[in-house]
Amino acid sequence: MSEDLAWIDAALTSARPQAVGALLRYFRDLDTAEEAFQEACLRALRTWPQKGPPRDPAAWLIMVGRNAALDHVRKTARQTELPPEDVISDVDDVETPMAERLDGAHYRDDILRLMFICCHPELPATQQIALALRIVSGLSVRQIARAFLVSEAAMEQRITRAKARIARAEVTFEAPGPAERAERLAAVAAMVYLVFNEGYTAGAEAPDARAGLAGEAIRLARLLLRLFQTEPEIMGLTALVMLQQARAAARFDPEGAAILLEDQDRGLWDRKLISEGLALIDKALRHRRPGPYQVQAAIAALHDRAQSFEDTDWVQIEALYATLEVMTPSPVVTLNRAVAASKARGPAAALELIETLAEPLAGYFYFHGARGAFLLQLGLSAEAREAFDRAIALANTAAEAAHIRGQIDRLTADAAAKAS
Repeated sequence: MSEDLAWIDAALTSARPQAVGALLRYFRDLDTAEEAFQEACLRALRTWPQKGPPRDPAAWLIMVGRNAALDHVRKTARQTELPPEDVISDVDDVETPMAERLDGAHYRDDILRLMFICCHPELPATQQIALALRIVSGLSVRQIARAFLVSEAAMEQRITRAKARIARAEVTFEAPGPAERAERLAAVAAMVYLVFNEGYTAGAEAPDARAGLAGEAIRLARLLLRLFQTEPEIMGLTALVMLQQARAAARFDPEGAAILLEDQDRGLWDRKLISEGLALIDKALRHRRPGPYQVQAAIAALHDRAQSFEDTDWVQIEALYATLEVMTPSPVVTLNRAVAASKARGPAAALELIETLAEPLAGYFYFHGARGAFLLQLGLSAEAREAFDRAIALANTAAEAAHIRGQIDRLTADAAAKAS
């Protein structure tokens, strides 16, 4: 991607949630809002390289998208009288009537409103999150499918069904009241964390716009926390994304290769963000209403509190993963527990934990990489190489593949040493 296109892509990605949220507020239709935003993006690609970026890209995209959609309506329905302006558009961009009806000033945010609309109870939970990821943050179907560990075709169908179901139900695109927001909170929180993961795992080779999703997720989590100030799980979610993001600067070398936690320069960790996250998870745990986000944040806190890798309390981390297995049973949670078990009790215990995961995680890069590492620690070189070869075939990024090739190089060097 050229330098010009790179900054435009970053600006469009950053502005998408606010722009689509405002366009949805205008037109009350998901497809119309998306199409209007896409048309605005096309016009931006034509005009911004020559004229430079507007002072406020999001406002520019909202205005251009709105006008483009209204023009389309007029062209395709010349003989049909348009509805009154106040039906299809909230013209007051500063204080809309919808915003005035909300129960708190902090909720006057089109992005947050859009999140709750997408997480409508008419949809199954998996469709809620998938639709929100597509509409709110503009993730590709491939990115969302990877987050859910399903095929692209299956995810495309899931998103299409979600849109169709909302259309059939004639869902009103109004922001929900306090009771409805509480009901939808779990789906919104899950969506925020998946957006964070997509940005956090993008790596050094990813475009700035996609990597910026981690920062956007933190901003959304802060907004949720301002709305639900006494909800410990939202405290846990916000603490979790902070504690993980605090290590971002140390996760990759200048060439983009991944740096394992044990080799990271902890001096590069963001201590201010860590302090904020630690205070938040400590506050959440005092409520004595534990939940999955609090447990995950507690695990991240143990990593961030350790002065060195050797100081990490792996016994406690494994215990927390065991708790998480009870709360949210998942092959990935068990795999993470196995990694902690390998540090606390040895690779044999870790292999025993993942014996049943071969089928459910057959297409998961990290399963084969972890299994190869456990086998390597046990001196089972042939089996380790086979696992690493499978991991490389499933790698999503060059950084992932490079890490596994490093393990294979180690195997090759060890074999050569023994032969000599």
